[in-house]
Amino acid sequence: MSQDTPLRSRSGNRLPPSPKASKPPGKKLRWGRLILIVVAVIILALASYAVYLYYGSWKPNLTKIAKQDDGQGTVEVKKGERAQEKPIALVLLGLDTRTETGSMNTDVMMVAAFNPKTKTATVVSIPRDSDLKLDGYKERKVNGYYAAFYSQGRKDTALEGDKATEYARGYARDETRQMLSKFTGISIDYTAVIDFHGFVDVVDALGGVKVTVDKDMRYVDSVDDTNIDLKKGEQELNGEQALGFVRYRKSNRGTAASSDFERNERQNQVLGAITDRMKSFSSVTKVDSLLDALGNNMRTDIPSAQIENIIKTYLGINRSDIRFIPLTGTWKSPYVYLDEDKLAVAKKALAEEMNPDGRPVAVPTSSPSASADSK
Repeated sequence: MSQDTPLRSRSGNRLPPSPKASKPPGKKLRWGRLILIVVAVIILALASYAVYLYYGSWKPNLTKIAKQDDGQGTVEVKKGERAQEKPIALVLLGLDTRTETGSMNTDVMMVAAFNPKTKTATVVSIPRDSDLKLDGYKERKVNGYYAAFYSQGRKDTALEGDKATEYARGYARDETRQMLSKFTGISIDYTAVIDFHGFVDVVDALGGVKVTVDKDMRYVDSVDDTNIDLKKGEQELNGEQALGFVRYRKSNRGTAASSDFERNERQNQVLGAITDRMKSFSSVTKVDSLLDALGNNMRTDIPSAQIENIIKTYLGINRSDIRFIPLTGTWKSPYVYLDEDKLAVAKKALAEEMNPDGRPVAVPTSSPSASADSK
């Protein structure tokens, strides 16, 4: 694919923001941070069920998830490039594909690095409204680049129908990965795109999760059929309820609003609940439905052989081995301007994970986010 697209025109003065820029934070509920949970689900679920590689039920879903055969035979992974031999990095995109919104925004964007020597990972999340300030790219919110690259891919190809769609998706994945490689300063190998419905399906496949709801939560939006209605207290939530629990920011039905800090705490709580449930015997019996949930909602450009390598390499990884670093910044309409100190911490953490010897071993803490802040 050509790397010289009209989207990259950031030299000199910046272009004015598009009049169709999305609303400031707080106007609409976001998917924010859902990918954080789904990423952990993918890592833990696949690792926990690696034994199923020796049976046949996993193969149809792996075929769905993996890089598709290009007609030249099985996509091979060269010796020295396998996940068990070298660190790898992925771009993880949470794509809003709801028919009600018609959006292709990647409202959740993360860069994840994995190290086979230390069996650890670092996951950096990027706020959806961030201005990355990258030379050579038109100024826009970071969540809009994938859709812009997709449109450019459709424009550039002479293919039609499904082939044109697949080409444009591949173009968007490649361009997004290269852009974030430049932004983070590391070489990123692959891209994974996850539909938000995967979160709901995974929780349901596990039979729900037990959490403590910290306050009454009520929010209704007829546009996207959101209906959050939770009462304070410990309870078991199904997929849709858990989605509402981690999404909740504000109310239009008289309940108290929620801060980003509180949402982070709820995200960590759900992550722990998912981890606990997946380690239980009852969840092992649900492996087929769990793999179906992943297979139906995730697409990657990772060869199937490399996915198997990842599974085998990171068998048994714990959430304490995953360092989560959410970037922060200051909102000044229409962008979030990232905190340079926090960004430097994130870049250093990713570089450490990509070092063949891995990152320094830290004393485990009770919170993934607390561990990240201590680095």
